[in-house]
Amino acid sequence: MPSANSYFIAGHSRLPQGMAAQNIFDSLTITVEIDMKYSVILEASCTLATEHGKHFIGKLLRGHSLKDGIDVPISLVQTHYRGKAANALVAALKDLYTQFGQLNSTN
Repeated sequence: MPSANSYFIAGHSRLPQGMAAQNIFDSLTITVEIDMKYSVILEASCTLATEHGKHFIGKLLRGHSLKDGIDVPISLVQTHYRGKAANALVAALKDLYTQFGQLNSTN
């Protein structure tokens, strides 16, 4: 059960042509469960086609505080993910950070 301080946030982007996940989804989504007290990502997932890819992105993002911005998570994806979805993952992270900012301004 999520805590009262826990929020679910999603960021979206378009997938490039020729990706396996594009046969399932038109867009890529990154979702995070975030503790709003410290803005720390507790869990993360995405709509990459493989479970391994989803798990890998989750491990990269877990533990980062969005209070520190989105540059470090973006840099981690750009450094450690080598696939066609790299730009879509970065765009989804930027959208997620925008959603976080909107939520943060209302709380």
